[in-house]
Amino acid sequence: MRRVVQLLLVVALLAGVLSTGSALAGPPEDPRSEHQRIVDFWTPNRVQQAVPRDFVLDEASGRLLPAAKGGNKPGGGGDKGDKGGGKGGGKGGDSSTVAGAPWDAGGEVLATTGKVLFELGGSYYVCSASIVDDAAASVSIVLTAAHCVYDNVGGGQFATNWVFIPAYDDTKPDLTTSGSFCDQTTYGCWTADALVLHDGFASAGGFNGSAIVHDFAFAVVGAGGKANVLPEDALGSHAIAFSSVSKNTPLYAFGYPQAASFNRDLTYCAGGAGFDSRLGKATYQLGCSMTGGASGGPWYGTFDESAGSGIATSVNSYRYSGGDAMYGPKFNSTTSA
Repeated sequence: MRRVVQLLLVVALLAGVLSTGSALAGPPEDPRSEHQRIVDFWTPNRVQQAVPRDFVLDEASGRLLPAAKGGNKPGGGGDKGDKGGGKGGGKGGDSSTVAGAPWDAGGEVLATTGKVLFELGGSYYVCSASIVDDAAASVSIVLTAAHCVYDNVGGGQFATNWVFIPAYDDTKPDLTTSGSFCDQTTYGCWTADALVLHDGFASAGGFNGSAIVHDFAFAVVGAGGKANVLPEDALGSHAIAFSSVSKNTPLYAFGYPQAASFNRDLTYCAGGAGFDSRLGKATYQLGCSMTGGASGGPWYGTFDESAGSGIATSVNSYRYSGGDAMYGPKFNSTTSA
């Protein structure tokens, strides 16, 4: 896997500036062999061991909770047993404010949103991610949070064995069985040829203000899944906007919280955009009870409920202890800088 700590490669792919050959410089000598190795790595037993890599800030001080310090280990309140704020009212397709409910309206978002599994520092983690549009013919782009691909403490470390499982809600594999985890999923798994993030996150030295506003990342993936095709060809993709939204703009956030109370469902929150006043309104705020595992799930600033399609404008990034809100970075001109 080629690991790149800047956004030029992905931005060029999104805009169609680079040729396919330039964009894919430096993949494994045998991409299919590496893909299969990662797919085989994720046995049901290893998947069961994966824990959320989420970040929870102290509500009073705004600092990362002590449990989350040191190698960016997951913060408090995000483990498998955390029931969070429960499932808020509303169901898929209801345009009223929703603080966390299963998305049961179907559509493209059900197929394009999935779970991410990866290894970092000898531990197994789970996040969420989604497929976004790109202009390259031979690769796809998967959007997630930067902390779901990179640990920026102690010199920095990229995630390994990074795999994307779209449409997870369709499958809900039986993790107690043996054999291949990916074979149990509806469409299979896709692995990353490159992981790309902003230097503002990579060089921040922890989950601080600089990291938070740059907590987005992209995985460049090739053909995979059970049909050996690009994920966007099999399942679709969403547009991505590099412009900020104004206060009270309707936002939809999606993800796969790991807590048992969410039943492994694709979960969503909906409401008007707010801002994190603690950070000088540098990030978005949305009323939301989703907990660990939802990190990296997409936010849509323009969303068609009937089609389940929208324009990506942020990702699930962090929460505050004791609060029922999710926060995400703004996609704007610096996202593509």
